[in-house]
Amino acid sequence: MPGITTKADVTALIGSPTQKAMFDENTWLYITEVTRPRLGQTLGLLDQGVVVLNFNDHGLLTGVKTATQKDAIPTSIASRTTPSPGTEASFMQQLLGNIGKFNAGGTSGLGGGGGAPSSGRGL
Repeated sequence: MPGITTKADVTALIGSPTQKAMFDENTWLYITEVTRPRLGQTLGLLDQGVVVLNFNDHGLLTGVKTATQKDAIPTSIASRTTPSPGTEASFMQQLLGNIGKFNAGGTSGLGGGGGAPSSGRGL
């Protein structure tokens, strides 16, 4: 009941929220989904809902709102990609780029046997 119920009461009654609003610790979200198995072991969404609980700064419930799948706003995913430095090299450039990165003694400094460095000459 708004004005009477506290955050502790809600947690004791229905558990911790699925999510808290990103910039507001006083908005709790309880998200539900009903799914069923489909071919290929993927799940088909039958129903979806969100219960939004708002609290004041004293931790008292101020409002309850329910949203369904009908309230969802459709979005689109951007198809463009952001280039990252270093990914333009071809396979051969990457392969040949490793030449000279390893010392002649066969140890790469990752916990080798220690001792003096190899002179590169046989005994």
